[in-house]
Amino acid sequence: MYWAEAPVQDATWGGSKLSVEWTVREVLSWTRGYFEQAGIVQPRLEAEILLAHALEVERIHLYLSPDKPLTSDERAKFRTFVQQRRAGTPLQHLIGEVSFFGLRFKVRRDALIPRGETEQLLDRTLKLVARDEEARCLDLGTGSGVLAVCLARYLPHATVVAVDISPEALRLARENAELNGVADRITLIESNWFAGVSGAFDVIVSNPPYVETGAVDGLAVEVREHEPRVALDGGADGIEEIRAVVSGAGAHLAPGGRLLLEIGHGQGERVCALLAQAGLADAAIEPDLAGLERFALARRAR
Repeated sequence: MYWAEAPVQDATWGGSKLSVEWTVREVLSWTRGYFEQAGIVQPRLEAEILLAHALEVERIHLYLSPDKPLTSDERAKFRTFVQQRRAGTPLQHLIGEVSFFGLRFKVRRDALIPRGETEQLLDRTLKLVARDEEARCLDLGTGSGVLAVCLARYLPHATVVAVDISPEALRLARENAELNGVADRITLIESNWFAGVSGAFDVIVSNPPYVETGAVDGLAVEVREHEPRVALDGGADGIEEIRAVVSGAGAHLAPGGRLLLEIGHGQGERVCALLAQAGLADAAIEPDLAGLERFALARRAR
């Protein structure tokens, strides 16, 4: 029995007993156990984030006021969040935002939730471009806009174009550009990859769909049921969309321009072959922090 459904006077979980006041400390302890049973990887952290969101305070306030009792309205609000999380709704969708490379971004079902691997892709990109360079950057499949927004924020002299096939994703990207003060420096284009794009770029970066069609239904429930399939499904072999990006990159890279892609584990050799076939130089596959092949890099010869 979950704490919010249990009789207040006789409720126990994990050997502890909740008081009639349902304090911050007790509710967090109980919810941690509930999330552990559900297999949530960071049960205490997620419990804290959701409770802080329900109470509309920063997480630090939970530690400053651990004996604060929750009102009935606060309990009801938190209970709804917890039940939704246990059912598979992503934490980020419940709180409506995520931190990415030091910036805040709105998130919803219209686009993929940004992940740590994409932060690593951005880090590699920023290391290739000088901060004062007037670089022309293209973000293909921008989704929530995290790559485009970060490029505009951290490369103040850059020109950034962000492309997505989904109008809903582009609306979210626009909101995030406005939230981070760079809306005037990003051009948003609704397009199927390069179809609506003109000009040449010094940097093209993309996190295209790379999950094999047959594997999508086997993804975790919070991914397959809460994130757009179009942003996940990479075709029967997983590299159909990567193939489309690579084949068009040469015509849109300036001499010496760089292409950086996020790819799936086990796709490196095939993607390297695609890069070579497209006439791009210095093709390389690099691992993520977990040691899995995750990034494909190449450039157009000068």
